[in-house]
Amino acid sequence: MSIVELGMPVVPERRIPTRPGRRYLVRTFGCQMNEHDSERVGGLFEADGMVPASGVGDADVVLINTCCVRENADNRLYGHLGQLKAVKDERPGMRILVGGCLAQKDRQVVQEKAPWVDVVFGTHNLHRVVTLLDHAEEWGPVTEIWDETASIDDVPSNLPTVREVSHSAWVTITIGCNNGCTFCIVPVVRGREISRRPADILREVRDLAAEGVVEVTLLGQNVNSYGRDLAVDGRRRPIFADLLRRVGEVDGIRRIRFTSPHPKDIKDDVIAAMAETPAVCEQLHLPLQSGSARILRAMQRGYTPERFLAKLRAAEAAISGLATSTDVIVGFPGETESDFDDTLQVVEEARFDGAFMFIYSPRPGTAAAEMDGHVDPAVASERFSRLAELQRRISLQKNEELIGRTLEVLVEGPSKKDPGMATARTRTNKVLHLPGVHLSGTFIDAIVERAAPSHLIGRVAG
Repeated sequence: MSIVELGMPVVPERRIPTRPGRRYLVRTFGCQMNEHDSERVGGLFEADGMVPASGVGDADVVLINTCCVRENADNRLYGHLGQLKAVKDERPGMRILVGGCLAQKDRQVVQEKAPWVDVVFGTHNLHRVVTLLDHAEEWGPVTEIWDETASIDDVPSNLPTVREVSHSAWVTITIGCNNGCTFCIVPVVRGREISRRPADILREVRDLAAEGVVEVTLLGQNVNSYGRDLAVDGRRRPIFADLLRRVGEVDGIRRIRFTSPHPKDIKDDVIAAMAETPAVCEQLHLPLQSGSARILRAMQRGYTPERFLAKLRAAEAAISGLATSTDVIVGFPGETESDFDDTLQVVEEARFDGAFMFIYSPRPGTAAAEMDGHVDPAVASERFSRLAELQRRISLQKNEELIGRTLEVLVEGPSKKDPGMATARTRTNKVLHLPGVHLSGTFIDAIVERAAPSHLIGRVAG
């Protein structure tokens, strides 16, 4: 069943640029959602006449877009704000803004610890960043934070963006999260799940394609539940599979990725849409978090290791050449050596192409932070090392299986370590380096010659 194109986009108020020539700098911490938010803030700044700064030294406006997932997020923020205070003392006209998740969670703390900050804004207020900056310059420091009354009409669409590359773009499809994972602060700072209207998303993708974008990544805290709150056709059901198919119909879009799905919500219809939509890449990021059934219950993840592996195997059976990746947390409260052994066994059986691995860090405001049985840091670190070594071995084996294969890659640009090499990416999201200078956004057929755990090395076919 096709999704219904609902609604008109919410757009920011048009305004005459008021800061022509002033320089801005955006520093981003955290996930792809934050990076995309920073792109849009950069677009709003440039629409106001500002131009990018080369660094703090020549910046008139500095934004720190914050994350609060990791334990040291607070220290990083206040360390940067301390450095900026010294610069602002010398140049009082500088404006400092703090946005994002940590700003949403700790707005009062930011004001108390760093009164030299001009603007503090939350996770859903980025479309008002220039208006807030106007207020700060006219009336003094201002704080504006999203609250739980936010609705679909508060989700801005069609904001200008400043992207690092012209061929690839992120597209937000949902904000917020309805899950109750005990280790996660995201529902507190990003609120309940709100889906963007399908028509808004498809309009944005078409506009991106018209600009030359060939690859889009659909973003959400849990993309699988996209559309449940829209009640399309009068039914409260996820319509992510329908959305994948519709985005795949947009002329010019050759690659579609998405992040992040939740294992409990990925269904057969999504797997079928991935398999049957040529533009959807053969890549699936499926966060495991733990291989212990007991720890998964404590995390409130909503699945068992057996169910997780069954969904993984179903996707691999349906999608030829599928590459998989995951997230794993080591040292969750109460984790025993037996629990950790279960995680090692599941990782060994799953044979992920890659994994993002973390040592658990408590976040105030989450249920896990109040749990008993916090694991000794030295024990957690030793377990992390064992897990990392296992995954390194598996990743190397998976990449070595590709030696001699010809793969389509999309060039991202020159290698950061060797300008004589180009960095490209396969459909399965593996980094491949190849010699020569190649135009960013170009598709090339490359032959894999060597493999490492984190990347491939090849040459242009023919």
